[in-house]
Amino acid sequence: MPDVDRHSPAGRPVAAAPGLCVIRPIALATIWNLQGDPRRAVFADFVGAQLGYELPTLANTATVGPGGTALWIGPRSWLLLGDTEQPPAALHAHREALNAAGGALFDLSAARGAIQVGGVSAADLLASFCPLDLHPGVFAPGACAQSLFGHLNALYYANAESEFTIFVARSLYRDAWQALCEAGRRHGFTIGEAARFTTTRAPASEGPGPDSRPGR
Repeated sequence: MPDVDRHSPAGRPVAAAPGLCVIRPIALATIWNLQGDPRRAVFADFVGAQLGYELPTLANTATVGPGGTALWIGPRSWLLLGDTEQPPAALHAHREALNAAGGALFDLSAARGAIQVGGVSAADLLASFCPLDLHPGVFAPGACAQSLFGHLNALYYANAESEFTIFVARSLYRDAWQALCEAGRRHGFTIGEAARFTTTRAPASEGPGPDSRPGR
């Protein structure tokens, strides 16, 4: 396989065995951490009105609505992935209203990076780093879970069958990128053009998730 610039997450596409695996950098417009008690009616009603969809309450699942995706990361904690950037004034307004409803909101947009891995060898490639069973019968589209990426903490989200987005701390993003490209040589891979994370179709929160939830 031709060499690839493993030090550049925005590297040019390279020739590789077509269709086996594509690794691409993903830009996040907005990523917020929402915290609160979904059993409280005032909190649940406010969030539903603001997001236009309900938060997932089943462990390791996601819900998708107009303009965003909510990933379950704990019984009272979610990551909200927005399709568009939000000005500081919008964050402040949401935060003030959520505080009044018994919740909390934190902006993680500058603290997280994302990489998408897709193709028929995507699960096999990720198995080199992650102890989760990513077979679609276990980790179905719409599932998410916190686990390890090698020695790094990571959050995995199944966008679709054989397509995953991995979220890591931005300070460790380059390490994750280089490791994926190095391991990808054994599977046949292409570096895809950078793309923005956007709302994707996913099962409702009652859909299947991983058999076991790694410790947080």
